[in-house]
Amino acid sequence: MDFDYIIVGAGSAGCVLANRLSASGEHQVLLLEAGGSDRHPFVQMPSAFSLPIGSRRYDWCYEAQAEPRLAGRALACPRGRGLGGSSSINGMVYVRGNPLDYERWAQLGATGWGYAQVLPYFKRSETALGAAASDPWRGHSGPLQVSRGRKANPLYDAFVEAAQEAGHHHSPDLNGYRQEGFGDLEMTVADGMRCSAARAFLRPALQRANLTVLTGAQVLGLTIEQDRCRGVRFRRRGATQALRASKETLLAAGAIGSPQLLMLSGIGPADSLTAAQVPVKHELAGVGQNLMDHLEIYLQQSCSEEVSLNRHLGLFGKARIGARWLLRRDGLGATNHFEAGGFTRSSADRPSPDIQYHFLPAAVSYDGSRAAAGGGFQVHVGPMLSPSRGHLALRSNNPDDAPALRFNYMSCDQDWAVFRAAIRQAREIFAQPALSAWRGAELTPGDAADSNDALDAFVSSHAESAYHPCGTCRMGEGADTVVDPQCRVHGIDSLRVVDASVFPHITNGNLNGPTIMLAERAADLVLGQTLPAEPTDYYTAQALSLTPQRSL
Repeated sequence: MDFDYIIVGAGSAGCVLANRLSASGEHQVLLLEAGGSDRHPFVQMPSAFSLPIGSRRYDWCYEAQAEPRLAGRALACPRGRGLGGSSSINGMVYVRGNPLDYERWAQLGATGWGYAQVLPYFKRSETALGAAASDPWRGHSGPLQVSRGRKANPLYDAFVEAAQEAGHHHSPDLNGYRQEGFGDLEMTVADGMRCSAARAFLRPALQRANLTVLTGAQVLGLTIEQDRCRGVRFRRRGATQALRASKETLLAAGAIGSPQLLMLSGIGPADSLTAAQVPVKHELAGVGQNLMDHLEIYLQQSCSEEVSLNRHLGLFGKARIGARWLLRRDGLGATNHFEAGGFTRSSADRPSPDIQYHFLPAAVSYDGSRAAAGGGFQVHVGPMLSPSRGHLALRSNNPDDAPALRFNYMSCDQDWAVFRAAIRQAREIFAQPALSAWRGAELTPGDAADSNDALDAFVSSHAESAYHPCGTCRMGEGADTVVDPQCRVHGIDSLRVVDASVFPHITNGNLNGPTIMLAERAADLVLGQTLPAEPTDYYTAQALSLTPQRSL
């Protein structure tokens, strides 16, 4: 079999690449995915999003090393395995990030990735449904359907109203002109079903004769000859095969998988490769460095009336939700339940938000395993732009050995200050009159946790990953970068990395939307074309006054 392009990984980025690179019919495209189908109801049903996590059928089930500043805890790092990748097991919250995130990318050396350059690709990728359908900042004919919840529970509107009572702005579109403020969170859900990258981008392309998709194909390494990538080696059905790409190989294996494959192929920090008994083919010090993530805690409040979703979390309630969804694709099974949220600044001198809030009308852990007795509601809140950086490294030269992950969470003083501000802002919102009809006692952290030391102790023992790793193949031009602004690996011809690993800096919010945008633009770069930039207005904060800004 001869292919022009070989794509490794059918996740959020790989599905986009497969669609766009095969669209003209001119190129033979191969997409390799280690996992399998995404058709199971637990994957497709929005409210069941936590169920595939922890299953090796759908999740690589990575675990980070123990974190000294998080009470020695080793946090889980789920990554999607199967068609759609992490977009098939994530919480489906759709957030583009703040415009200044992309201005920061450009300042950090990712030339051409400023907000005016990336906005056309956000718009091309999506169809914004509901209230955002007429927003000029949004897309209206793309493959990815982005919707808002029905907000049938009165706690959603009460939370947004309480945020306004606490002095925060109401934003009619958190993905439009102004991110800062509170309003409807959007989700990648359409017709009551998850709209993963596989459903949005890959499934429509499967009918093309020039696109081949192989599942159950675990890539073991890249074929590197004279500083050029010629193709890949992979294992499928117990047999090892090698295939060549006449034009390019594109790694889209994610923030953990892509640097791991580079290092297994001899591309990375020389000392780390030597320690893992991997022959060094091209020294590239930045591979596996610059690891970033988001942390969050749950601020939980007991609920004095029977409006909390907790009343549906018993076996009978869950069975009823599932049965209705299977029959009608609606009801409580047709939403991720994160239907309201917002973004704030930790201090008045910041130009853009650095704290995110996901509101949930229930008091329960992310995986549903720990529901508060008697009901409640909560907000997931935490810093978005932490300066802390981690790294990953090979444990051995065996592709089946997961790499060692060290996030170095909370390693900067700023992390603690922003986390305290996040918790105190969330408490202030929960204390407003709009929630008084339902508000009971604070469950976590609890009223006794008020001092800086007490809040720090709570964060240390309770903070969880929001499952947003990125940055391990950083884009730019310096010695610590891995790919150039075209996503081409420094020093290796015919090889690109296209996924969240190339983010120069983490974005302010969930990463699925930015990853899809990145793959949209990278596909055009591969094909030698780009959409025209769209200079547009957006809000930034100047001290305490908000003034309109314009991207250049």
